[in-house]
Amino acid sequence: MLSDELKTQIQLAYRASLDAKSHKPRAGQRQMIGAIARTLGNIKQGSEGERLEEKHVAVIEAGTGTGKTLSYCLAAIPIAKARGLKLIISTATVALQEQILHKELPDLLDHTELNFKYTLAKGRGRYLCLNNLEGFLSSEEQSMDDMFAGLFEQHLHSDDVNTILYQEMDAALQKGDWDGDKDNWAGIVRDQDWRRLTTDHQQCTNRNCANYSACPFFKARAEIEVADVIVANHDLVLADLSLGGGAILTPPKETIYVFDEGHHLPDKAIGHFRHEVRLQQSITWLRQLEKNLVNLKQELTDDVSLTGQLLLKIPQQIQSIVNFIQYAQQGLAPYIQGLGLDQENNQHRFEFGQIPDELRQLAYSLQTSYQKLFNNIESIQDECKKTKQNEGMGVTPETAETWQPILGVILGRLEQSIGLWRLYSAVDDQNFPPNARWLVLSGQGMEQDIELGGSPILAANTLRQQLWDKCFGAVVTSATLTALNQFHRFNMRSGVPRESEYLRVISPFHFQENGLLVVPDMENEPNKVEQHTAEIVAYLDGHVNTEKGSLVLFSSRRQMEEVAQSVSAELQEILLMQGEQSKRVILDSHKSRIDDGKGSLLLGLASFAEGVDLPGDYLTCVYIAKIPFAVPDDPVEATLAEWIQKRGGNPFMEITIPDASLRLVQATGRLLRSEKDSGEIHILDKRLRTKRYGAQLINSLPPYKYQ
Repeated sequence: MLSDELKTQIQLAYRASLDAKSHKPRAGQRQMIGAIARTLGNIKQGSEGERLEEKHVAVIEAGTGTGKTLSYCLAAIPIAKARGLKLIISTATVALQEQILHKELPDLLDHTELNFKYTLAKGRGRYLCLNNLEGFLSSEEQSMDDMFAGLFEQHLHSDDVNTILYQEMDAALQKGDWDGDKDNWAGIVRDQDWRRLTTDHQQCTNRNCANYSACPFFKARAEIEVADVIVANHDLVLADLSLGGGAILTPPKETIYVFDEGHHLPDKAIGHFRHEVRLQQSITWLRQLEKNLVNLKQELTDDVSLTGQLLLKIPQQIQSIVNFIQYAQQGLAPYIQGLGLDQENNQHRFEFGQIPDELRQLAYSLQTSYQKLFNNIESIQDECKKTKQNEGMGVTPETAETWQPILGVILGRLEQSIGLWRLYSAVDDQNFPPNARWLVLSGQGMEQDIELGGSPILAANTLRQQLWDKCFGAVVTSATLTALNQFHRFNMRSGVPRESEYLRVISPFHFQENGLLVVPDMENEPNKVEQHTAEIVAYLDGHVNTEKGSLVLFSSRRQMEEVAQSVSAELQEILLMQGEQSKRVILDSHKSRIDDGKGSLLLGLASFAEGVDLPGDYLTCVYIAKIPFAVPDDPVEATLAEWIQKRGGNPFMEITIPDASLRLVQATGRLLRSEKDSGEIHILDKRLRTKRYGAQLINSLPPYKYQ
């Protein structure tokens, strides 16, 4: 039960926050604070602080303008502190993360009596590895780099190494002007330059590293230990959960999670368990690995040591894996020769994710063979680690220091292959949705290769086991969690407990007065691409105000580019198209034009339909080329549709329409970003008027004035 003391603390903090900004209480905001406080405050704890209650998750759709960030911070921070738990606030975008870090949390500390420490959590990939930097500033690294050419994807030839940049970074570290965080580096860093300087959990030697005490990542990790509130992103949270939880962040059982922009969580989770492996590329890499491990054997001080014995086994293990892959290539030949291969995208999707028995048996053999190779190389890496304590046999400290991170990279690559072959060798449980499995033919001639892919079609079961069942409590919130005004879509994809608290908070915006929705009487449906594109061009030429800020959203890059080339010269003068420059540069250019009293016409794809914030005069008209239906050739979505149909459902009504509804709400949501905004939305798709589902989609939108 939420104590009176906590209730009072939350109420006082809310009043103080509103007074500081001269804001009035919002009904929706109070609803949201109350729902979160009830859910988290009513969780019973055992003698050791563990959760005893099952109703520990709140799912809240909060319309734009609700002030959801303040709501969950006010409710969750006092409760987490009172219960001795960490609060992790996870977002999907950097923009929201920065808003929370640099505005919302500092404001709470400044204007309320709440007292807490907060920090930003990032993965290892955002931090410099001091060992790698030292290596690139030494002459030995150049020869080592050439020695391992072809083994690592991030390999650079010696003349590609940006030594000047690395020297500048080293100097900045020595002076204390930089903390090793990529995001805090003042200059521009190319991906290929940074990739060589960072590390992952397999390569990192942790406390065995000579630079452990000065390591930027572990310094940042120490801040997590003392922080009450940790700001992270969905990818980092999922990466931590996939490692068992508590490897990067705090253990789930000791954590309350808030997932802002939570509608992204299911798709992010699927991405973490998606695997793709190219067969011929794997053979080439394994052959290269075998050659490189010969170099390690030559550096041993004792051939009969454990390391020496393990290295003796590896060539035979690699040959066994190569043989199995070649058998798989032969078995897949009929699919490549036209048996169900989609010629347009060179893809074959196995129906219901079911692969031939012989391929599944080969996959099992490959999984076990890869696992044996992985175990041997991991044992060699362990011997390298032991050398630090003078316990390793057959390896000198210098050799161990060189090889330990290299072996980490190798283990990471082997993990990817094990994941794919494990997924292909599994027989799916009929009580759960199947896994999608497919192959793609890539390249031509001598470069041709077969890529096998596999993925869960829903993340529900995985999230349930690794997140919802383990965490102390959680809040999932977003402006778009419902589809067709129901939570069913999110529940199916996320696996949140049925007992969760659900709430829809209506936006305080005056949609009827400030927003006009126009669905013009177009002649052609979007499937008549040329005619529809010509109609869009004519419509934009006739309706776009060249003195205002406008946005046109497309589902097809080709159509966007054709429209950009075909509109009038007057519109082309003010046109900015996605892809011509970075997203940030394009948006800044758009704002600059409006600030100068000029017009600007933005053309964008899906990434411009979400997360783009152009309030006031920056955007007064949104044009949507067509209903944003999903791309039909995605193998994961196709297998999901197949599974629903097999169960007697209607994939179009259960997946396609709800997904389109969600995207349409997000796209139209670009228009009104504050209570003072106003403008028009034009959807250039006649199916909203002529199809039965059109009315459903219109009714799922905010209550704009409809024309």
